[in-house]
Amino acid sequence: MAAPKIFESEYRFCLILWEHEPIRSRDLAELCREKLGWSKTTTYTVIKRLSDRGVVRNKNAVVTSLVSKDEAQVSELDELMEKRFENSLPAFIAAFAKRQKLSQEDIDELRRIIDKGGE
Repeated sequence: MAAPKIFESEYRFCLILWEHEPIRSRDLAELCREKLGWSKTTTYTVIKRLSDRGVVRNKNAVVTSLVSKDEAQVSELDELMEKRFENSLPAFIAAFAKRQKLSQEDIDELRRIIDKGGE
């Protein structure tokens, strides 16, 4: 099952949460003010919205994630692959390689991943 959709500004919020969780909502609001320039109200609104979608839990003013960073990234990648590359991994890698020079280390790592069969 795919993770609930996390939009870009919410993802930046989640990066802070994943690094500091579990965290009191007031402390999270302070971090979001420092790192994102958000007001306390904005942070609490995002917590509520993500809580309603099952991304985070806010219990007794302590916020924890219900969706891991890996799950969010895989979900986003699945959506990208489907929408832009017709679920073709070779098309995705070809497009990426055209824009970003792959180092020998990158190529070796890709070979290791392929050899393992995506384990």
